[in-house]
Amino acid sequence: MEVTRRAAIAAAGTAGLGAFAGCLGGAIGGDGDAARAGRTPIDDHPVAAELGAQPALGQTDAGATVVTFEDPSCPTCRNFERNAGARLRSGPVADGDLRLVSRVYPIIYPWGKPGVQALEAAYARDGGEDAYWSLFDYYFASQGQLDADNVLDRTESYLSSNTDLDAAGVIADAEAKAYDGAVQADLDAGETAGVDRTPTIFMFRDGAYVTRASGNVSYETITSALQL
Repeated sequence: MEVTRRAAIAAAGTAGLGAFAGCLGGAIGGDGDAARAGRTPIDDHPVAAELGAQPALGQTDAGATVVTFEDPSCPTCRNFERNAGARLRSGPVADGDLRLVSRVYPIIYPWGKPGVQALEAAYARDGGEDAYWSLFDYYFASQGQLDADNVLDRTESYLSSNTDLDAAGVIADAEAKAYDGAVQADLDAGETAGVDRTPTIFMFRDGAYVTRASGNVSYETITSALQL
């Protein structure tokens, strides 16, 4: 089975996924004036670790970049994707003004952990980028029907019916945690950056850090901060 991109950073092992409070769905928080004063280059920011290996939508030369830390089992992440996320994809991303980068952060319900293992296993395959986003959307759309006992069976059925990937191979890799190194890279980046809830959104403009927001993040919050 050919693998791409993530294969370079996926390491064998079963490192713990960590436990943080998350999906609090409360107030939006940010670094505000302090972040703007610092103007940390994106390449120097902790969320940029292995950034080129992450699933992303939009042009690589877009003037603005958003890096999201999301858990497919998190209801607040689902709300973000249904509202702000959908509008970002159909608006600034489609227009070439924004690059949207996804990092997984399974810290809420137990099924999120095998779910993100499947996401990484799908993404690592040839042609897996489209499959990643399709499965990502499926998890949020089916969130209330998924649990730790059925998530991989339902994932296999979904991939078999909706993608060209070897669905059984993806599930075998997810069960073996074959891409746990990629999952852990996201968790390490988030922990270093102080992510303690999902979603947490990091915003960059013209190659430099602007601010972050967590919880019920609106479309307007992001577009205003990034001047989109």
